[in-house]
Amino acid sequence: MTDVAVSVALPPSSEAAGHIATAEKLGYRGAYLYDTPFAGDDVWLDLHRAAERTTTIELGPAVLIPTQRHPLVNAAQTVSLHRLAPGRVVTSFGTGFSSRAATGQPPIRWSYMEAYIRAYQALLAGEVVDWEGAAIKLMLTSVQAHALPLRIPMLVAATGPRGARVAKRLGADGLISMFDVVPGQRDFARAVVATVGTVVDDGEDPVGERVRSAVGAPWAATYHYVYTAKGADAVRELPGGSAWLDVIDNVPQYERHLHIHQGHMVEMNDADLAAWRAGGCTSVASTTLTGPADTIAQRVAAMARAGATEVMFEPSGPDIARELDRFIGAVRGGSATNVAGRASDHRCNARATWP
Repeated sequence: MTDVAVSVALPPSSEAAGHIATAEKLGYRGAYLYDTPFAGDDVWLDLHRAAERTTTIELGPAVLIPTQRHPLVNAAQTVSLHRLAPGRVVTSFGTGFSSRAATGQPPIRWSYMEAYIRAYQALLAGEVVDWEGAAIKLMLTSVQAHALPLRIPMLVAATGPRGARVAKRLGADGLISMFDVVPGQRDFARAVVATVGTVVDDGEDPVGERVRSAVGAPWAATYHYVYTAKGADAVRELPGGSAWLDVIDNVPQYERHLHIHQGHMVEMNDADLAAWRAGGCTSVASTTLTGPADTIAQRVAAMARAGATEVMFEPSGPDIARELDRFIGAVRGGSATNVAGRASDHRCNARATWP
């Protein structure tokens, strides 16, 4: 049994509150929702819905992208969520690599991040803040005013030293990383490692249709990231990368980022499916936390030994309840499957029914 907190992160949706209620019953410490308005749903609306359906689980965005909202909006929504779920709210911020890339923009500069978060913190403290050359503050009604000053635990998504330094200056409670602990995380009380994947059942095809439907979308985010950060040549080196590029290269450059991020972390687009079919599925075990329950437990335990205090699971697919149950069962040692997984070079399931 691994002694590490387990939380869940999901895209905002009309179903998110129900999934979070399920996570609470299963023993998840916290639940986070993405700040992805381009996908059609609002992070704050669905966090409020979750607050009304739960009583103990920690709630918050992961992560807020400053350029998507005025600091007053995020501060006011934080206060509102706190009034519904006092003592259960955590906030977090990030430079928005994927969210910004989906709108054709680069990540936010850390200097802007620091200025924005300082303004947000000051607003929650009930202070007057200078923003864009004018004074702003939370002008709460007499019924709400008792909520201020408000100090909410805060996480920052940062994988490099500059982000860690900014987080430290801001008094952040912790850092969020992807897939493994990064240098600097041990300097914070909370070291959160975000991960994606699925628990493979005994005898199940490790690259079959159930696995593809559960992990295909987050698996494909690797192609989105590599293309945006490193370009087409780097994607070509990935399994199935050439097939992925064959689809993307047919899209006009001006709109290419839209097609790359269509369905990001939720469902596979045409390029993602092409990559999977062309052999990309063989990288699932190495690029995601996918495998039998004992493998999941071992890898999470290794994260804990490296300094992780919390693993943030980002499930996907049509059966989120199944994913939540299997994952926490594996981490807590409650799932007793003994899977002799097939070789990592197993050919992708050509018989799968593709959407």
